[in-house]
Amino acid sequence: MNDKNIMESHMGTTAIKISARDVQVYYGDNYAIKDVSIDIEDKTVTAFIGPSGCGKSTFLRCLNRMNDTIDICKVTGSIRIDDEDIYDRRVDPVQLRAKVGMVFQKPNPFPKSIYDNVAYGPRIHGLAQNKADLDDIVESALRRGAIWNEVKDRLQSPGTGLSGGQQQRLCIARAVATEPEVLLMDEPCSALDPIATAQVEELIDELRQSFSVVIVTHSMQQAARVSQKTAFFHLGNMVEYGETGQIFTTPQDPRTESYITGRIG
Repeated sequence: MNDKNIMESHMGTTAIKISARDVQVYYGDNYAIKDVSIDIEDKTVTAFIGPSGCGKSTFLRCLNRMNDTIDICKVTGSIRIDDEDIYDRRVDPVQLRAKVGMVFQKPNPFPKSIYDNVAYGPRIHGLAQNKADLDDIVESALRRGAIWNEVKDRLQSPGTGLSGGQQQRLCIARAVATEPEVLLMDEPCSALDPIATAQVEELIDELRQSFSVVIVTHSMQQAARVSQKTAFFHLGNMVEYGETGQIFTTPQDPRTESYITGRIG
């Protein structure tokens, strides 16, 4: 366990942001997630690790109801953010996704200017009163995405014209522009080179001061570098969850140990 994690584990408990109980996910007859219960802390990076097809991305997509877009998908159990049931009929999934931002595996900027990529969410959610407001929101989000200095003189250029690493930071800026409280990241670095990956990892560390960040990663090294808490998924089960340092050095479950030492995966 590194010094930062040790220090944080002695600083007392952090507020719980997301509380999931007995979550099950079915795709038709396929039982994808089995009885997952977890408390995810605020202002913390939580990593979901595990072999391909183990359910980590499926569970991540439950946290902003992205699975609603798949007809054959059924989610049961309870997921609460700030003690509000996000699957309650009165919850508007569009509003929920403003509060729970998402960054995908492949950078996916809109075919619009850099400015309009970031302004899109604040516009549709009515977060800006006027153009000056919107300019401020866009600049602030691009700064938080650690890309402002690279794009400030070309805001009207297409977002698709940026490099892969820049596109991913633009997508992070776009996700934070609606002032979400939770940021979900589904393997955000898997399409990036090592330098761009390091930039995004550094950014994740900064973002946790403002958000609860949940990251799915196939890289155990990345989980060890960026997260304070780690959950290990295997065959649709959440096998183990705890402090990242503890999961990687003294896992309690033999399946976790087998995965971390490379015997399964």
